[in-house]
Amino acid sequence: MLKKIAIIGSESTGKSTLAKKLAEYYKTEWVPEFARSYLNSLDRNYNQEDLLKIAKGQLDWESEKEKAAKQILFCDTSLIVIKIWSEHKYGEVNPWVLEQLENNKYNFYLLTNIDIPWEADPQREHPDEEQREYFFKKYKTYLQGKNLPYSVVSGTGNKRINSAMDALKENHIL
Repeated sequence: MLKKIAIIGSESTGKSTLAKKLAEYYKTEWVPEFARSYLNSLDRNYNQEDLLKIAKGQLDWESEKEKAAKQILFCDTSLIVIKIWSEHKYGEVNPWVLEQLENNKYNFYLLTNIDIPWEADPQREHPDEEQREYFFKKYKTYLQGKNLPYSVVSGTGNKRINSAMDALKENHIL
């Protein structure tokens, strides 16, 4: 049975790199963040309706990658991020996203710590440490409140990757 691992966290905390490196190590697939591709294709600023399109696109990409994955699938983000982002930016969340959060579970979550430097990117909006910590705490609170299995991943470079691999082993995911 395929195990799905969601990697979530604040902006610029190495989620994409971590997903890719873990997939390479375990010789399986990973799902990039659909939002990045979607936002790069827009010729305008995104709006609240775009978040629903991003959520649906993310789940579509996951469904496609599940077909080729071997035992485990690493997902660079989950709808938790869209939910929290939507609440923060627009004060509400599309009901479809909330429904999918209840129905679309992962076997484990890796929450990336904010212990690596923020890197500028046109799609990133919150470079200050207070905002990074704010979102980290929001994700952690959500995971704890829903009693979802997770570990915080810390460290830089290979230490971060090893932290994630250790968490997967310690929690009997692999």
